[in-house]
Formats: sequence, structure tokens, C-alpha cells
Amino acid sequence: MASKTNPFTFLQQVRAETSKVTWPSRRETMISTVMVLIMVFLAAIFFFAADQLLGWLVGLVLNVG
Repeated sequence: MASKTNPFTFLQQVRAETSKVTWPSRRETMISTVMVLIMVFLAAIFFFAADQLLGWLVGLVLNVG
């Protein structure tokens, strides 16, 4: 069972833990953001191409019969 902590102590603990975090720099954040956007764009192109190819193949198979 969890012990109860008063809100003031809890906020002190949260502040202490937050101060231990190594925050990324603005440059690191921008680089990461750009990399994510590039990967999303590449994934969108891949899935669009795969969808078009599979749609074409299914259409080819269904039109044979």
C-alpha cells in the first residue's frame, strides 16, 4: 500500500527529480525534429508506393477472371 505524502513534499520531490534530467539543447531538439519529419515523409512515400503496387496487382488479378 502506498504511503501518503503531502502535496508540498511531493512538489519538492518532483522539483528535485526534474533538476536531475539532462535536457536537450535547442540545436539537438531541432535536429531531432527534422529527422523525424524526414522519416515520416519517407514512410509516407513507401506506404503510398506499396499501396499503389498492391492495388494494381489486385486489379490485375481480378480482371483476369
